[in-house]
Amino acid sequence: MAERKARVERNTLETQITVEINLDGTGQSRFDTGVHFLDHMMDQIARHGLVDLDIVAKGDLHIDDHHTVEDIGITLGQAFRQAVGDKKGIRRYGHAYVPLDEALSRVVIDLSGRPGLTMDVPYTRGSVGGFDVDLFSEFFHGFVNHSMVTLHIDNLKGKNTHHQIETVFKAFGRALRMAIEPDERMAGVIASTKGSL
Repeated sequence: MAERKARVERNTLETQITVEINLDGTGQSRFDTGVHFLDHMMDQIARHGLVDLDIVAKGDLHIDDHHTVEDIGITLGQAFRQAVGDKKGIRRYGHAYVPLDEALSRVVIDLSGRPGLTMDVPYTRGSVGGFDVDLFSEFFHGFVNHSMVTLHIDNLKGKNTHHQIETVFKAFGRALRMAIEPDERMAGVIASTKGSL
């Protein structure tokens, strides 16, 4: 299988972002975004997805976190799409259930070539450490629209908002890991009756 790495830069009047990704990594990560709670959650993607991530972002945080969080999702999606390549020989689908104490989340992903997000997370609070939890929807929308994947995110149980979010990101990392894994029985083949994704 070819090397599955990518580096993408996105520069706008609101943000300047660089994402480097290695889908066949070991879970190494480095983040310099100024949005520390998001960094903590993206670290879950790297560690549980066993992908290496290096993300540097400068944004208009003096206004709020919105543009930075959304644009990181967009740029990560672009890098993922570039790194995953033609999707030959991989599983395509991935899913995971992840608990953390009282919280439990399920994430299901399809590297379908069609962007779609269904997200049902009934947060028990509106913010964690000053971070507006509604921005996670913007992050995942940005990711799916530019990675061209279908993503279902459901928090099934939870009272602690930090736990709810952390289970989502851990499950996302593990579902992603499953979807991009090589499948020996699919070697050289795309998992679609259409012949392309």
